[in-house]
Amino acid sequence: MKTGTKLLLVLLILLLAACSPTATSETTTMTDSMADETMTDSKMNDAAMMDDHMADEEMTDNMDDGTKADEGMADADMADEDMAHGDMADESMADEGMADEDMAHGDMAHGDMADENMADESMGHEAMMGDQPVWQQITLTDVRTNETFTLADFAGKTVYVEPMATWCTNCRQQLGNVKEAIAQLGDDNVVFVGISVETNIDNATLAEYVTNTGFDWPFAVATPEMLQSLADQFGRTIANPPSTPHFIIAPDGTVGELVTGFETPEEIIGRLQG
Repeated sequence: MKTGTKLLLVLLILLLAACSPTATSETTTMTDSMADETMTDSKMNDAAMMDDHMADEEMTDNMDDGTKADEGMADADMADEDMAHGDMADESMADEGMADEDMAHGDMAHGDMADENMADESMGHEAMMGDQPVWQQITLTDVRTNETFTLADFAGKTVYVEPMATWCTNCRQQLGNVKEAIAQLGDDNVVFVGISVETNIDNATLAEYVTNTGFDWPFAVATPEMLQSLADQFGRTIANPPSTPHFIIAPDGTVGELVTGFETPEEIIGRLQG
């Protein structure tokens, strides 16, 4: 029964009790009972409302806890994502560092290779110089121009060498054939050199000889050291002018065999071009 209806009945009973004295006690008792019931119902309703309120608060707390839990999970996810980005960034930086290191190593490797190539080239040049006989490396003086040179200076060209003496008539005849060959050949890549085996004459004497004969290519006086080195390689014939000894040095430094006797201009050109 609703509280309002109960209150209305209580008022009605009280009214009847006032009209009937005999019923006062009962009415009072019933009224008290109904009042107690009403109070009990009211307490129950209040208890129920309190329970509902507590339930609502618990639900709110649970929701808050859930929200906090969700926020915690979201924060954890964000932290994980930040860590993942950090890892990716670190990995990217590591990759870049490795790439820079590889490039540095590559540059160092290229530099080392260039240095090795230069060293090999230098060693190769030194080896070639070391393989050359002494007579190719001795400094001589061109008596016509007073310029100094070595036979090694003509590397890359063909060099025709004619040992001779100013008193040797055979030498003069052979050198005449050489002069004709030079005129016919007209090749700047071929060098002709006359070497006097008279180590005791001066440059002026040899210069006068070549001027009088019209031999207009380089002539020089051999030093004793050079003559000895030539004899060590070719034998004593190299120092015997009347045999008209002569030989050719190829562009790569290879030295041909010693040839003696007269050769015509055509034979000389044939040997130079062969």
